[in-house]
Amino acid sequence: MTAVWVRGGMIVTASDVFAGDVWIEDGVIRQVGVVRPSGEAHIIDAPGMYVMPGAIDEHTHMGMPFNGTVSADWDTETIAAAIGGTTTIVDFAIQRRGGTLVEAIETWRNKADGRTAIDYGLHVAITDPRPEVIAEIPEAVKRGVTTVKVFMAYKGEMMVDDTALFQTLLAAREVGALVMIHAENGDAVVLLQDRLYEANKRAPRYHAESRPLEVEAEATRRAIALAKLADAPLFIVHVTGREPMEEIRRARHRGQRVYGETCPQYLLLDESYLVLPGFEGAKYVCSPPLRHASHQEALWTALAEGVLQTIGTDHCSFNFREQKHMGRDDFRKIPNGLNGIENWVQLIYTYGVCQGRISLSRMVDLISTQPAKLMGLYPRKGTLAVGADADLLIYDPSGSTTITAQTQHQNSDYNAYEGFVVQGKPQWVLLRGNVIVQEGKHVGTLQDGRFVPCSPYSAAYGEKAPFDSRQLQAELVDA
Repeated sequence: MTAVWVRGGMIVTASDVFAGDVWIEDGVIRQVGVVRPSGEAHIIDAPGMYVMPGAIDEHTHMGMPFNGTVSADWDTETIAAAIGGTTTIVDFAIQRRGGTLVEAIETWRNKADGRTAIDYGLHVAITDPRPEVIAEIPEAVKRGVTTVKVFMAYKGEMMVDDTALFQTLLAAREVGALVMIHAENGDAVVLLQDRLYEANKRAPRYHAESRPLEVEAEATRRAIALAKLADAPLFIVHVTGREPMEEIRRARHRGQRVYGETCPQYLLLDESYLVLPGFEGAKYVCSPPLRHASHQEALWTALAEGVLQTIGTDHCSFNFREQKHMGRDDFRKIPNGLNGIENWVQLIYTYGVCQGRISLSRMVDLISTQPAKLMGLYPRKGTLAVGADADLLIYDPSGSTTITAQTQHQNSDYNAYEGFVVQGKPQWVLLRGNVIVQEGKHVGTLQDGRFVPCSPYSAAYGEKAPFDSRQLQAELVDA
């Protein structure tokens, strides 16, 4: 493999911003800062551009069955991700009812391998928590899947009860897995949904009314309490507003190992989109739902202050005309999910960094370094350091563009951020030293991406990890 020399850019890490170069050999970063070339190289000149680690989207749903349909798949969505500056995703392998965790992991790997433009890791979601399934968690960790998702919502489909959640927390802690929570009170949601439907309130707007902020805050508080009892770390996904965020803040203030993520839609969109004329509001149906705009600044502040540690897209893309219309007469049947993986980096840069809400280094921390650390990918991913994979995002901050579905690469007939003006764009993207995006165009293949095993006892455990993660990994592999 030819060496690559990225020169003349502004290097951005989670802690520093400085002028310098990056030298890459064999897909790995060999020098950062002052580079002394050791031979011929492919040169990428990056004056006036930011050179940062590729974005890591730790929350995606590629080709996921839901509500009788399937979300947009790996081949189109990972190309869109690459164009947008993402070099690694962590997708959710969903256990089927009656199935096993190993089966889910193998199914998702079969879906992805040979059909992904970027690297990927996996979470596994427990939806049928039989005792023998929870007992599989060590095997999942052995296979490099060290994050376990539990849904407190979607009753009758994916929801688990408190007993199963507590058992999962206990079992995960024993082998260094991190439990991720979709926090909504599923019992209350079903009752509210049925009451609204019976009252002939069936439009998209009532999706949000059936899932008020209180059901998210209550489930967040309950999950935190169970994690404290289990002495296990906890990761709350897609935090939408002030009340659930404050539950995380209070837990962290007490010294509890609780971590949180929010998403671009909760930072930039609000519940007014759900009442667009006709059925247009269905485009914006996701769970938890969009909230009042007053919650947005609280979330930005939480990101800046470290109350929330990551941003993930929760990319789960459905077409409007065919799939969202499945709920034309019943909001309960609208497939939940938004697109956004193509533009999320630009959105966070424009409305976070450029508007002074977060620093450039904090952005890198939120979209790359912290996801890598919490998911067990660091230091291989998420940083520009000697020995790390040469996953680079070279971002040109000049110029602006308007987001529109007409020019997107996501396989969708709409874009959730239609009309948003964004500053700059990813110019080059490198995956393990290979240029996969050049001057904003995808030049790679669907064979470029690989499965990346995650390590147990990630940063979520801090100094409370019972023993060295490398020793545990060796024991699991040898078993």
